[in-house]
Amino acid sequence: MSLRSRLMAVGLIGVASALAAGGLIMDLVLTRALDRSVEGAARAAAVEVAALTTQGRLPEPLPATGAQVVQVLDGTGGVLAASVGGDRLTPLVTPEERGRLVAGQAVTVPGTRAALGGSLRVVGVRARSAEGGEVLVIAGRPTDDIDVSRSVVRILLVVLLPLALVVMAVVAWRIIGAVLRPVEDLRAGAERIGADADTGREAGRSRLAVPPTRDEIAALATTLNGMLDRLAESGARQRAFVADSAHELRSPLASLRTQLEVAARLGEDGVAPSELLPEVERLARLVEDLLTLARAGEGAAPRRQPVRVGEVLREAAARVGSARVPVRVADVDHDLTALASPDDLERVLTNLVDNGVRHARTEVVLAGVAEDGPGDERVRITVTDDGAGIPPDQRERVFDRFARLDEARARDSGGTGLGLSIARALVHRGGGQIAMQDADPGLRVVVHLPRSAALPDSGA
Repeated sequence: MSLRSRLMAVGLIGVASALAAGGLIMDLVLTRALDRSVEGAARAAAVEVAALTTQGRLPEPLPATGAQVVQVLDGTGGVLAASVGGDRLTPLVTPEERGRLVAGQAVTVPGTRAALGGSLRVVGVRARSAEGGEVLVIAGRPTDDIDVSRSVVRILLVVLLPLALVVMAVVAWRIIGAVLRPVEDLRAGAERIGADADTGREAGRSRLAVPPTRDEIAALATTLNGMLDRLAESGARQRAFVADSAHELRSPLASLRTQLEVAARLGEDGVAPSELLPEVERLARLVEDLLTLARAGEGAAPRRQPVRVGEVLREAAARVGSARVPVRVADVDHDLTALASPDDLERVLTNLVDNGVRHARTEVVLAGVAEDGPGDERVRITVTDDGAGIPPDQRERVFDRFARLDEARARDSGGTGLGLSIARALVHRGGGQIAMQDADPGLRVVVHLPRSAALPDSGA
């Protein structure tokens, strides 16, 4: 569950528990209050009749208001007097209930005993008649109004409490969403920065927005921006170091190469020039590769333009025409056009073809086809060799800088270990993707690039 959902669940459980407890307490309090009100009215009527009994002035019938039922019972439970609604022959209560009334308790009896609907709440008051005998004055009051009121309240609680809970849930969902929106903005901003690899751009252009508040969210955004600044500064220093190192190494390497070439041409004694020239060439390639990686890591998007895939593949094959294994181009649609930087695509194909030639047994095959992906159109370029291949668990590691497998170290002649790293950096910078697949036998490197509209023929 998301943080928003968890907060909603905890809040709703707490509110629902509070509302349920409040509704239960309200029902109990209301019921007790209504019962006391009815018992109070019945007891007042019984006290009044008891006073008349003591004075020997009992009227016939006994005074009662509304649907009240009043009876005066003798010591054996017989009816001495009754109100208009009371039975003059049958007492309203049973002997067991009469005992509870004598003890001061109130009882509830069916209304059918007095020809009424519902129930009667009955109380009793002990008194002495004018003749000195002990009597019990009972008064019963209908509870229809109490029952109706209680039913209405319970219905309202059952209906209104869930409705109130739903309304509160909607309001709380929106409020929690508004509170967490700055956090989501920070997350989206951090994801964008990480996806675009733009922490090294100039200050202010790729930073998280700081809310115009002085709360914890604003403090978090400020702290994250400080962290991004430090990361950008560190990345800039690293790239500057690589670039500066590459530039500084160019001059002595060029001087060494020139001197060695001159020495080799003039035929100086010894074999040092012929032995050192390949190593100088290797150092020069390493410097160029480091410089390319530094420039690719600057984050600046290259200028992309439509490029005919078939022409680029044939040029890449022609550059290695004298390689130890043949490099051929499969049938490619003449109108197949990719949207890419020509220089970047040329460097990517050069690195991939060189890598395939070093490891192929008999040939390297270049191909390009159009693909319709979900929501986009792409060009699929493949470089396939029939060599030993790469285990699946190593196919991601070989894209790391200076990462070469043991077999590659044994057979590689003059490689720097940066070719695949450069290829991936340039492909990603141009908005594409690169991956490795089984060729059965061998290895297939797959490059996906955005497709462009077909270019007109040069002679058109």
